[in-house]
Formats: sequence, C-alpha cells, structure tokens
Amino acid sequence: MIKDKALEELFLAQKPAFGDNADFMARLTKRLDAVEFVKQHQEATLRRYKLAMVAAFVVGIISGAITIAFVLSTPADVPLFTLKVQNGFLLWFADNSRVIVATALALLMSVGIISIINNVIDIMNLRRRLSVSF
Repeated sequence: MIKDKALEELFLAQKPAFGDNADFMARLTKRLDAVEFVKQHQEATLRRYKLAMVAAFVVGIISGAITIAFVLSTPADVPLFTLKVQNGFLLWFADNSRVIVATALALLMSVGIISIINNVIDIMNLRRRLSVSF
C-alpha cells in the first residue's frame, strides 16, 4: 500500500483547537437541565393521571352504589316513572322502566370498567415507553 505523502502531511498539519471548556460545560448543563425538566414533567403527569383514575374509580363506586340502592329500594311492581299517555310504546316503556333502568345501569358500569382498564393499560404502556427512552 502506497502512502500518500500529501494526505499524510495534511492530517499531521491539522491541530484541533479546543474551545473554552466552561462554555461547553454550560451548554451541556443547560441540555441536562432541559432533560431533567421533561422527566419531572412526565412524572408529574403520570401522578396526575393516577390521581384522576383513583378519583374516577371512587366516584363510580359511590354513584353506582347510590343508583343500585335506589333501584333496589323501590317496590318491584311499581314503575320508576309513569307517563300519562295511552301510546303503546310509551306505555310499554313506563311498565318496563325498572328493567330498562337496571339494564342501562349495567351497561354504563360495564363501559366504565372497560374504560378504566383501557386507561390503566395506556398508563402502563406510557410508563414503559418513558423508562425505555431515558
């Protein structure tokens, strides 16, 4: 292999000049502070999500218990509400209001439980992504 003398002299002639070390450290510290700020912001956001989930869970439990207590405390043969009309559909709706309300309540609780589970899974995925990125 033949050495290129001109290329070798060019590389030997180059003497890298390093700048002020304090300036580099200041820029590095500024970037590290920005990363730390983002990390603290993400942790605070996760804490807020957790508190919001706990609050939603407690409110759901309380409102569900109150609704179930109300539905179960009323007599079974008396409809929850009455409509003073003779229309077939509205009369059927008033007669079966107890079953309709219980079904609607069960559907709402199911949707609530599913949304809570989805939110927990999203938070776990977000936490996993944050731990991998830092």
